[in-house]
Amino acid sequence: MNTITSTKCLIKVLSLSCIVALAISQTAFAQSKKDRIGMEYLESGFSTYDSIQKQIHDLAEPGYLEYESSEILIRHLEENGFTVQKGVADIPTAFIATYGSGSPVIGLLGEFDALPGMSQDTSAYQHPLKEGAAGHACGHNILGTATAASAVAISKWLAQGHKGTVKYFGCPAEEGGGGKYYMTEAGCFEGCDAVFDWHPSNANKVSLSTWKACMSVKFSFSGVSAHAGGSPWMGRSALDAVEAFDNMMNMMREHVPEGTRIHYIISDGGQAPNIVPSKAQVYYYFRNKDAKIVKEVFERALLAAQGAAMGTGTTMEYEIVNACHEKLVNRTLSEILLKNMQKAGGVILDDREMAYAEKLAATAGGDRSSCDNFAAVPAQLQEAVDIGTSTDVGEVSQMVPLASIEVACIPDCQISLHTWQTASCVGTTIGTKALLSTAKVFYLSAIDLYNNPATIKAIRDEYEAAQGKDHKFSPLMDRKPPLDYCK
Repeated sequence: MNTITSTKCLIKVLSLSCIVALAISQTAFAQSKKDRIGMEYLESGFSTYDSIQKQIHDLAEPGYLEYESSEILIRHLEENGFTVQKGVADIPTAFIATYGSGSPVIGLLGEFDALPGMSQDTSAYQHPLKEGAAGHACGHNILGTATAASAVAISKWLAQGHKGTVKYFGCPAEEGGGGKYYMTEAGCFEGCDAVFDWHPSNANKVSLSTWKACMSVKFSFSGVSAHAGGSPWMGRSALDAVEAFDNMMNMMREHVPEGTRIHYIISDGGQAPNIVPSKAQVYYYFRNKDAKIVKEVFERALLAAQGAAMGTGTTMEYEIVNACHEKLVNRTLSEILLKNMQKAGGVILDDREMAYAEKLAATAGGDRSSCDNFAAVPAQLQEAVDIGTSTDVGEVSQMVPLASIEVACIPDCQISLHTWQTASCVGTTIGTKALLSTAKVFYLSAIDLYNNPATIKAIRDEYEAAQGKDHKFSPLMDRKPPLDYCK
């Protein structure tokens, strides 16, 4: 072969290589553009989701009464092509919205219930929208809106011909009503390969902490009324029974496993001091990181309540209002969420929002440095720490692989959830930015899972290893949803 021929062959080879490289590059670019469709949707969706979250914020409907709030989310999802199953688990405000077909199936948890007595507008000072009414002091107005936004963004990606399903779970009454318990019992979450959960917070983080299992129980005592001054010997005080029971429980605190928390209120102590109360009630919460211990402590409490009734000549009835297991974390899924939180970035406040956040922080002893948390993104997973609170998300985690994130929506000072400051801040554009940041994390993570079957298997393997080969779900209560819980 002469030099000219060799050169021609080399040129052909190089040309062919260039064509192949260009084709690969164009394919990668097209794929990248396809994957960005959901991100572009979220980046252009501020006004849509600002409007939705503010409507839910101002409605502030408490657990099991979120009729208008759930309908706002249902309507939005239906308008974007989702098929919605309403009234699941015999709860009028519970629903499942589905888009796509086949596996993998990604689930998104949405909440939208408000807290009784926490009404608040969006001022940087305490000012209820309606005195004594409910308010979104836990940020569920942005919680449910964020996962709806991510569900729609994911559907845009699936609509391009990708295989997979996204499910939005409209979960009522997280605040003590245990809506997810009933949805779990009804099998709503079966078939999900992974479930994403989040909560408004004072920091952006992905935590491996397991929230405590919990049982909330009302103990009601019945006695005999009498004139407390004229003929007290004819009465049998239900309040005496409550106080005797409380005394025994307070002595029990020394003799329960480490980490157990017991707290209560006397929800009915009688009507007037000069009447021996024939009715009285005390409302207890029992918590521990192990649901078995919670059940054991409850059974001991039940014996104490029976003893108090016997000793005071009264009778006792009890009602398990709510119960939930500890949250089972999945490290593999958590790492995916962390990676995409780092990609999505934190919440960037403009000058107006920063000025507002500073004023809000000042009400709790904070200053401008208290607002650095909004933009800060974690470098690593937060290893497990002891958390005293509980959530019905634990029920879902016992059934399917689940991971959670927290996203900053309040200044990082002495402001906590369940305060008027939180109810105020989450109703502003700061809340909207936080929910869209969350939606981006979930969108990117869902695409990762749809594109990587091996990761889905690793998540499932970790879940099954944690639960044990012969795991059987054991419910902590047996009752119908308490639909009058907040009435």
